[in-house]
Amino acid sequence: MIRFLTAGESHGKALTAIIEGFPSNLPLSPEFINKELKRRQAGYGRGGRMKIESDEAEILSGVRFSKTLGTPISLLIRNRDWENWQTKMASDGKRPKNIERVSVPRPGHADLTGVSKYNYDDIRNSIERSSARETAARVAVGAVAKRLLEEFGIKIGGFTESVGNVFPKENIYEKILSDADFNEAKLYELIERAENSAVRVLSKSHEKRIINKIDMAKKSGDSLGGTCVVIATGVPLGLGSFVHYDRRANTAIAKNLLSINAVKGLEFGLGFDATKKPGSEFHDEIILRDGKFHRKTNFAGGTEGGITTGLPIVIRVAMKPIATLMKPLKSLDLKTLEEIDARRERSDTVAVPACGVVAEAMLAWALAELFVEKFGGDSLEEMKDNYKSFASKIEKRLRKNFK
Repeated sequence: MIRFLTAGESHGKALTAIIEGFPSNLPLSPEFINKELKRRQAGYGRGGRMKIESDEAEILSGVRFSKTLGTPISLLIRNRDWENWQTKMASDGKRPKNIERVSVPRPGHADLTGVSKYNYDDIRNSIERSSARETAARVAVGAVAKRLLEEFGIKIGGFTESVGNVFPKENIYEKILSDADFNEAKLYELIERAENSAVRVLSKSHEKRIINKIDMAKKSGDSLGGTCVVIATGVPLGLGSFVHYDRRANTAIAKNLLSINAVKGLEFGLGFDATKKPGSEFHDEIILRDGKFHRKTNFAGGTEGGITTGLPIVIRVAMKPIATLMKPLKSLDLKTLEEIDARRERSDTVAVPACGVVAEAMLAWALAELFVEKFGGDSLEEMKDNYKSFASKIEKRLRKNFK
């Protein structure tokens, strides 16, 4: 079993994470983690915070000479903006009288729900921990999971599909699902195109239309949501189980992806569009190719009955618009119950490209959970032995069983 915890406030000293359950002897460097953190900060439409922060993870424990020890791994990401917030966010002493108590909640954020649940007298207490700043720690955690999965040929990537209902002219998502031979090389080609785009899309014409939409939203003080696609190739058959609801691969993946700030929905494969098709046009037919089981399509998105099929995991993630608007919606001042414009906070116009990076991290974590459950060992070498033994015998066992 693997698990992680994060801690830290948006404008506190730092974000921290503790990761437990990874095997020993896994090569791991801060540079690998920091590359993922840098990806999260990029994207047209991000706010002023990204100009301040330059996220880097410091490995505090669990790694020696660039290899994991099999002991808990702890990570630290310092908040550079802390120097501007030391008085407002001090962890000791009495509250200064000149520090404002935030009393106007923003619709769509955890402001009102947070103060109601935790009996706060200052919305700032809700703002800090519910902020998407916490996802920096999760991207760092997901990078460690990616590193493990890479040892077994599992690659994870993705791209922005839409922003503000501006979709590509070609239905790339369904095209990927129609291709049962979608592989690591094809994924890398998509990743390269996405990483060269300011909004992580796959064509310059699509990028231009989205940037125009973002500029219009920013000018009007509004915000935008959108959809991103995350894909994992090289995932073996057999992760997850149908024996209990909480052991299904879909359950693990959905739980992790839906935990991302502002994510309101996701689809495995065709998802809701599957309801528009008869079974004869949806289910992935089974064929024999080069002596191995294969499929004609991947409309199910890589799982059947809660178990991975051996085809890529393909998921569409939906992110709502950012809650903070520069032209605010109406709210109430909790001090006076007077109707008033909602509070403005420094914010993005759109964060869908960043959401895609966080979604990759959470998909990596979910697959790592399933992988360790299936092939777990105390060392990377033991885990590889377990994996090779299973992968090399699946079809031999099936043929023997059904003779």
